[in-house]
Amino acid sequence: MDGLILHEMPEPKIPTMIVAFAGWPDAAEAATKAVRHLIQTLPAKKFAEIDPEEFYDFTVVRPQTRQNEEGERETHWPANDFYYYAPEEESRGLVLYVGTEPNLRWRTFSNIMLHVSERCGVELVVSLGALFDAVPHTRETRVTGRASSPELSQKVEWLGIRGSGYQGPTGIHTAFMDACTKRGLSHASLWGHSPHYLTTSSNPIVSHALLTRLRSLVEVEVDLEELRQAGEVFETEVDQAIGKQNDITAYVKRLERRYDTANPQTNDIPMPETMIDELEKYLRSQQRPND
Repeated sequence: MDGLILHEMPEPKIPTMIVAFAGWPDAAEAATKAVRHLIQTLPAKKFAEIDPEEFYDFTVVRPQTRQNEEGERETHWPANDFYYYAPEEESRGLVLYVGTEPNLRWRTFSNIMLHVSERCGVELVVSLGALFDAVPHTRETRVTGRASSPELSQKVEWLGIRGSGYQGPTGIHTAFMDACTKRGLSHASLWGHSPHYLTTSSNPIVSHALLTRLRSLVEVEVDLEELRQAGEVFETEVDQAIGKQNDITAYVKRLERRYDTANPQTNDIPMPETMIDELEKYLRSQQRPND
């Protein structure tokens, strides 16, 4: 298939595919970090990739130039890689995709991904995403999502994942899920909510929350202790930094009160304009007279 670079094909049928895209749908790198943790921990083997040439505006997503160990310059293009994990128990096999949200031709890109899933015998696709939200880092990570069937939606709800009422700008996830629907492929989407005042580093707490739900949804056995410990260190560092700034501490307290009084049965994801208003208020509180 045009655009697909195939190195090998997994021999056994693999029933489940997990995907995550860097970029807009990957707040604090939580979704891609979660999938990379699976790739490294299971471990999984790379077997295919998508040629980036037709799907990116390289003035927006720029390739990176680096030097290798011999001091030679190499160009690293946006990567879109497929891995597989094939344990003895075939029902626990996984296709793992991690890449970068394309700028162009989303439907064609989605069809390439689904071509790989069909070749592997995939029966369920789960996409992981992350968004910035007006939530405190001191509370349990909010995870929302949706699924393609009432039965799958019920299972998602049993795992404590509330349905998403989000409306607004969308990403490659929606195009990909629509393509799954047209092919009759079962799918679910899980989104971790990351505090919008923590944007300068990856958030292992949200990654851990996504994989905790995923591990129950698809019955994958993966050790999450490393992520849990990284989350504890991350929270301690954030607490220390925020503790030195009274205005930010007060803002987090307000978020805690709103989080604690929210009705867990409602889809209380803020609308985009609400999130923008919250963020503008926060940024104004940080301005000094000379800013």
